[in-house]
Amino acid sequence: MAELKLFKLNNEVKELKSSSATIEKELQNIIEKNMFEFFGVRFLQSEYRIDNGRMDSIGIDENNCPVIFEYKCHSNENVINQGLFYLNWLLEHKANFKLLVIEKLGIKAAEEIDWSMPRVICIAGDFNKYDEEAIKQINRNVSLIRYKKFENDLLLFELLNTNTVAPLQDEKEVSKKQLNKTFSEQYKSAPEKLKKIYDNLKDYIFSLGDDISENTLVLYTAFKKIKNFVTVEIYQTKILINFRLNPDNYELTESLRDVRNIGHWGCGDLQLTIKSEEEAELAKNLIKDAYEMN
Repeated sequence: MAELKLFKLNNEVKELKSSSATIEKELQNIIEKNMFEFFGVRFLQSEYRIDNGRMDSIGIDENNCPVIFEYKCHSNENVINQGLFYLNWLLEHKANFKLLVIEKLGIKAAEEIDWSMPRVICIAGDFNKYDEEAIKQINRNVSLIRYKKFENDLLLFELLNTNTVAPLQDEKEVSKKQLNKTFSEQYKSAPEKLKKIYDNLKDYIFSLGDDISENTLVLYTAFKKIKNFVTVEIYQTKILINFRLNPDNYELTESLRDVRNIGHWGCGDLQLTIKSEEEAELAKNLIKDAYEMN
């Protein structure tokens, strides 16, 4: 893997030395204390014990999906297989995870758990080309993130690869939680005009960078780098887009509103209602802002 270089620009250019030799437990502690800021994941427990081992860290993300973190300081450690083993265990023991969420976050958070997109985040000093190819063959959601620690207390996370698969379907859970149509059903039944607007916006989002992935949940679809930056819902008369942006920095209108104190699906505090091509053009500017700021 190519080496990242970071330079400090002052009166003279100085290269900051990097290292991946952080003690694994030290790295784990830093991430657990700042998990939401780094990855948009609410931390639940460290060293979560199961029948045949311990998950390094476990949490629940901004889409209410379970997330397992595994850390390794060296590229030759089999962190991917270990994470997949834990993920399969979790899918077979959903009740255990629900009890953990109740204990840490309360019953309301437990009722909102979404099992359609559970995932593993593998964090290591480096990965090899075989690791990146291997996750493409796995029918699970896995992200590979390389870290580097620089002098002056700088920590870098680089998303090397992410594998996103079709949502897992559990009809019993969907029927209990969802009285409306799912996102996929809403898209299929939407007017052609709105489908065209959504498809164009989706193409625009992916044109912004190769570090973007799409997670289609039950009620909405989320576009993310390491964290969600935009979520989208589609209906018969409108498209709703939520942006991970501060509403205080934008001029609000009838179609662009602050939803910090309003219940809504997806992530983000700024919401745009789209009914026309003109509003879709405004969305592109906000999408670009959300992409660049997150």
